[in-house]
This record gives sequence, C-alpha cells and structure tokens, in this order.
Amino acid sequence: MQVPQASAASRRIRRVALGDLLYRTAAKFGDRTAVVDGEQRLSYGEMDALSSQFAHYLLAAHGSGVQVATLCANSVDMLVAINGIHKSANVWVPVNIQLDATQIGYILRHAEVSCIVADEAFCLQPQMAALLQELGLPVVVAMGSEPNPAGATLAALAHGRPTMLPEVDIDGDEPALIMYTSGTTGNPKGVVHSHASVYSAVIGNLSTFAFTAQDVVTGILPLFHCGQHVVTAATCAAGACLVITRGFQAGTVVDTVVRERISVLVGLPMMYAAILADPKAATADFSSVRLCIYAMAPMPRPLVNLIAATLSPNIMLVTGQTEIYPVTMSFRPVEYAERDANYWGISTVVCETAVMDDEGKLLAPGEAGEIVHRGPNVMLGYFKDPAATEAVQKCGWHHTGDLGMIDEGGQLLFLDRKKDMIKTGGENVASIKVESVILSHPAVAGVAVVGLAHPYWSEAICAFVALKPGTTCSEQDLTEHCRANLGKFEVPKAMKFVDTLPLTATGKIQKNVLRKQYADWFTSTRL
Repeated sequence: MQVPQASAASRRIRRVALGDLLYRTAAKFGDRTAVVDGEQRLSYGEMDALSSQFAHYLLAAHGSGVQVATLCANSVDMLVAINGIHKSANVWVPVNIQLDATQIGYILRHAEVSCIVADEAFCLQPQMAALLQELGLPVVVAMGSEPNPAGATLAALAHGRPTMLPEVDIDGDEPALIMYTSGTTGNPKGVVHSHASVYSAVIGNLSTFAFTAQDVVTGILPLFHCGQHVVTAATCAAGACLVITRGFQAGTVVDTVVRERISVLVGLPMMYAAILADPKAATADFSSVRLCIYAMAPMPRPLVNLIAATLSPNIMLVTGQTEIYPVTMSFRPVEYAERDANYWGISTVVCETAVMDDEGKLLAPGEAGEIVHRGPNVMLGYFKDPAATEAVQKCGWHHTGDLGMIDEGGQLLFLDRKKDMIKTGGENVASIKVESVILSHPAVAGVAVVGLAHPYWSEAICAFVALKPGTTCSEQDLTEHCRANLGKFEVPKAMKFVDTLPLTATGKIQKNVLRKQYADWFTSTRL
C-alpha cells in the first residue's frame, strides 16, 4: 500500500491543537456563556476573540515555540492567557502561586521562560516584585488596570489586534505545556505534555463525565493544577459553562450552586464536608446537581452517604497524575458500597492500567505491585531530564510510584505510595523537602516527616523531631523556621519532640512505625 505523504495542508486539516477546542466551540455556541467570574460573564465568542487577540500579541512579541508562564489565580484573564498561549503555538508553564519566591524562581529559570503573565496583586508583593526585577523578563499583568507599575496589562496588549485564529502550524506531538510537580527529592520536575496527550485526556473526560452543553461546572480548584485545567478544557469542548472562584469558602460555594444552577461539582473530600456542614446547606436548593466529582483522597463512607442524600447519588472518585493527564481511573462509591474507600475503580477510555512487579512482570488479579499506565495521555517526558524520563517509562509503561491490586471484579484497589509523598489539602508535598528545612535548624539532630489522616486536610504534615543534646527548641520556633523557608501548605500542622526515631538495622528511619503508632493523632487526641 502506498501511503500519501503528509503535506502542510493535510497536517493543518488533521491537526490536534488545544487552542482549537475553544475556537471550534465558539463556532458552534458563540452566544452561549463560557465562563462566569463573579459579576463578569463571557460568551464563547468573546472568549475566543480575546484569546486570539492575545495570541497575536504573543506571536508579534515573542514568536512561537517559547515558554510563557502564568502566575495567576483563577480568573477570566488566566483563561484568556492559557488559550492565547496554545493558539500561538507557544508552551504554557503554569506556576503554583502558593510556592515561595525561591521555588518560583527555580521553575521560571529551569523552564527557560520568555514571558510571564502575572496577577497585579502578585506582582506587587515585595518578594515577587524583587524576583521579577531580577529575572528581567517581560511581564503581562493580569487582573490589573492601566497604567501599571508592573507592566502592560493583558487587556491593553490584546486590544485592537485581530480576533481570528492565528495561522500557525501546530503538530499534535509538539509540547503544549510544562507543568512542574513536586518530587520526593531535590527540585520539582517539569512534566512536558503535548497537545495530543492533553487533548486525549479531554476526550476521555467527556466520555467519563458525560458533559453536555447544558452543564454548569465549578472551577474551585486552581487552574495551575492538571485536574482543574483538564476539567476546564473538557467543559470548553462540550460547550458547557464554567463558574470559577478564587479560593474556597463553603458558604460561597453553596450560594454559587443555587444561583448558577451548578450541575457538576468538582472538589476535594474536605470541601464537600465543609459545604454540607455550612448552615446555608440545610435549606439550599441543590436540585440542579447531577454529578459530584472528588479527587486527591479517599472519601469516608458517612460523607459519601451524606452527599448522596443531599447533593446527588451520582458520585465519582477520579485519579490521575501530572505525568499522565487525568482522568486515568474512576470509581463510583455508591454503586460499589461494599468496596473500600481506597478503591480507584476502572480505567477511562484513553488509559490502560495494570499492576507490575519490580522485574517488569504484569501481575494477575489479587497480586499487589506497582500501578502502571499507558495511553495517549502520558507525558512526553521530564524537561531536561532524560534519565528520570527513562526510569519512569521503563518496560513500556508509565510507572506511578503507587502500589495497588486489581480485584477479581476488575476494580483497582490503591494500597500505598512507594515514596513518601504527602497529599494535604489538594497539594503534593515531598516529606524529604520538609525534613531538609527542619534539619537546617541548628538544634535539630534528626527528623521524620509523615502524613497522618486528618478529617479536614485529608493528610496533615507531621514532623517527629529529635534534638541535639544540650539544645532547646519549641514547636513555635520550628514552625516559624519552616514558614520562613517553605510554602504555606508545606509547613507541618504539628510537631512532636522524641528522644529517638525508630530505625532499621541499617539506620533508615521507619516511617511506617510512626504512621501506625500515631494513626489516630488527629482523629482522637488533638481535635
């Protein structure tokens, strides 16, 4: 068979590009509301035009194929920026604004960023203002007004430029974003995803969530995380409406659900607990809600039952990683009431899941091993780190670092993490990073940091500290030390001073012993 060679025209016809999601939806549903941001409402036609204008600015100022970072909270401006970056064939670098200036500086330098889109409030923070001045990169100010000391605003730079989709070549296998994820050692890794990998995840989400143009979806979680980003992209692809917020307040969410007739809620277990505990929930009209999606942590059965009775019985746990764009698996706890809360369920239409031993052998149901995935939603690799990429993609599968087991019914049960990553309040925190900061205190001889079950944070970061002989140090002293050197979400919620840390025969700290010994610390003795 003679296969035709792909021409430039055929590549354009067949291309897979994230910016086309908004463009194509606007062509179908131009007058439909795309996003609600407080009092601001934008239609798909307006969002498409604004993002194209910003894309034309980027092409004129920076060309294509460069990294453009965002330092933004959820907003219309952030959505315009993301879509403009994708439409201009540039690479989006979302930065977690809860990190400290040192970490943010590392990411911006490592990613080789050429331009930064940053919220006005963020630009004016003293530490960030100093960092931006030191970097000397052009700054586009989001959620700001002219004139602005930090730079020109996004609105001003986009104003007057063409509103049509830019004519640029985009290959689906080209990088679309570099998203940094916390590792267990050293600096965060830059996860590189192509247009095609994220696009495939969007298609998988449309199937999994059954989104339609009539849906109204929450945007509570931060857009710089892969979970909220892919939900937002799927909402756009369906022509549904996204209602975004900055930060989480239970009473505000209740008001939003009622006012905007929210049909799909997306949040963490602790958010659902807070929403249903809010006094407004007792009399609120939740009849519009058809689907409740949760992630990051298992949900206690009493909370599942309360959600089913109050919001919707259509409840879904979803999983994923920055490296394999979510959703990878989904589990319906109401339908499988007899199964443990740590079940992850079954794979989506774009993802294949298996369990593998340390020698690369795929294991049968009932056997425990590492959870591995493969599919089009897997990353291209780690930015400037081929060795780490090779290690995580050995044996032709993406290795999650998590342990699990597939039961006889084909449902995956999550057992534990191979590494000591702590998931607290929706953030991933590397225990070794917190330990290194605590160890830098002159009074500390040794430390073990673990995550312990917490009814609000899912896991609370806890430090077990052994002091040097003859020294004194209080919990407040160490907490202040951590606050000065870590992001707010990385600071331990509690510390316990111990005479010695449990060790193996080879001198390794036995964190499993601490987890078992203090498993009910927050559920009984400290609440």
